[in-house]
Amino acid sequence: MTLNVSMLTLAASVANLPLLTTIAAAFAAAWVLGLISQKLRLSPIVGYLLAGVVIGPYTPGFSGDVGLAQQLAEIGVILLMFGVGLHFHLKDLLAVKNVAVPGAIGQSLLATLAAVLIFMAMGFTLKSGIVLGMAMAVASTVVLLRVLMDRSMLHTSHGHVAVGWLIVEDILTVLLLVLIPLFAVDASGASAASGGSGLATISIALLKLVVMVVLIFVVGSRVVPWLLTMVAKLRSSELFTLTVLVLSVAIAVGAAAAFGASVALGAFLAGMVVAQSKVSHQAAADALPMRHAFAVLFFVSVGMLLDPAFLIREPLLVAAGLLVVLIVKPLAALAIVALCGYPVRTGLTVALGLAQIGEFSFIVGQAALQHNLMPEAGMQILVASAMVSITINPLLFRSIDTFEAALRRVPWLYSILNARHARRTAGLNATGAAAVAASERPLAIIAGYGPVGRVVDAMLRDAHMDTIIIDMNIATVQSLAKSGRAALYGDATQPAILQEAGIGRATHLIVTLPAVESLATLVLHARELNEKIEVIVRTRYLADGDGLRAAGASHVVFDEGETGVSLARLALERRGIEPATMQRVLAAIRQTWKMTEPPPVPPSPETSSSHAHPQPTPLSAPPPSSRGGDVTSP
Repeated sequence: MTLNVSMLTLAASVANLPLLTTIAAAFAAAWVLGLISQKLRLSPIVGYLLAGVVIGPYTPGFSGDVGLAQQLAEIGVILLMFGVGLHFHLKDLLAVKNVAVPGAIGQSLLATLAAVLIFMAMGFTLKSGIVLGMAMAVASTVVLLRVLMDRSMLHTSHGHVAVGWLIVEDILTVLLLVLIPLFAVDASGASAASGGSGLATISIALLKLVVMVVLIFVVGSRVVPWLLTMVAKLRSSELFTLTVLVLSVAIAVGAAAAFGASVALGAFLAGMVVAQSKVSHQAAADALPMRHAFAVLFFVSVGMLLDPAFLIREPLLVAAGLLVVLIVKPLAALAIVALCGYPVRTGLTVALGLAQIGEFSFIVGQAALQHNLMPEAGMQILVASAMVSITINPLLFRSIDTFEAALRRVPWLYSILNARHARRTAGLNATGAAAVAASERPLAIIAGYGPVGRVVDAMLRDAHMDTIIIDMNIATVQSLAKSGRAALYGDATQPAILQEAGIGRATHLIVTLPAVESLATLVLHARELNEKIEVIVRTRYLADGDGLRAAGASHVVFDEGETGVSLARLALERRGIEPATMQRVLAAIRQTWKMTEPPPVPPSPETSSSHAHPQPTPLSAPPPSSRGGDVTSP
């Protein structure tokens, strides 16, 4: 009897704590379903959204408090937008501005126009169609970065375009959040909220926005970095984390309360201000765990809004949303990238990577609901479209090679999509090929002109060798060509590019990129075109060594292996170990991991004769005396 009374008392106590029960249920359900989604190689976001459905009011069993969940979700919105502002770098956008800016704007306009036409035909108002289309035009940052990293494409030229495109979309989202309150004006021009003049309402709102931005940037750029530096000097991680949380939440909420702006916009501006501090990296690191936790609650709260019965009642509306997200957006992106003169591969990367919607779509949708610009059905469409598109997006992205092969099987279509790019690069590559043909000295082909590629190129030219660069960044190739250097734009894994680079007479092919798709295939192609060529490749992982050696690589340099050897060498030097002993230890490490020993020093260029097809000469790392201090680089 006493036990039953205690259980009833406990149950009553829990029932009176809706905040705790909602948080506990949200985290538990998100954890279980997130693990299942990850196990199925889907985005964990799918699991978080499903967790919201499970604990939502439209499914049987436990039902969380939707109102409290929405308030918790606002913190998630603040931290998400704070992170966007914190990591926003103008230089990243400027690097691909010629395609990212017109591309993101053009795709957003086309997606919005398609949504307006489709949903107005299905009974939505013009404003609802516009807002819904704008929400669908925005892709998920989390999902895009995840698929790019899974395919090792984040640091490729294709990945740079996709990320730059996303940065522009994020900026457009911020502007849209500013404009949404201004859309809340009825047909007569009166503010739906205040009943005043529509023009006066817009003017006041814009004035408030200007004042807010000026205050945050003029005052905040001086006060916030100083404050963070002072707190950092106290050497209290708790106080520093609390300071970051206060700055993100307080500025966001203060901007909303004082200027009528959205908390999302305030948080974005707060992040940009904090990014000016010298301790911004630590601020980002401290904000990351909080952002992850509250982002989970944000996705769960969105999932709670989905009524599974809506999928049965209104399948055409859901299908219309998926049509915009999965068909209109990718086709628009593919066409715009082609018009901007980029290759089909880049177009497919952008098209498939952005064929989904996520966190910012929900932020726009919730803002539209708050201002009565979109019916509840609109949010149902967004959530359903997000769940489906996020689920299948990784599967689509893994098929990028299949899509490209399919386009190549339709020559007229592929030539149309690649025409501007082909014209753009034909003259550029002809100049590089002509320089190679005129060369009489030993020739080395360098695939990739990043930091490692530049070092290799400089050292080989100092050793009186001619080099030609193959790179997928057309701006890099153009810059090299202007300076009189031999360079080709293209994918080094393609035999035609290797032939254009003069592989038939080259002595060395050096692949300096850290991650190359089909790297073993590149080695095989090089060997088929020139049996005597020395192929030196760089790869990240020791586990890749056997496959590359089997393909015909002469030497394989491992990022993780060479880093370990360099660290061990420095430690042994500082211990005063004799050079002979140190070499034996390092040789044992290399033998254990099957790492290639450094090749011998090449003969002096003065003693080697030049001929049409010179024999390959081995390359070496610079002598120890030429290495600067403690700086070691594979």
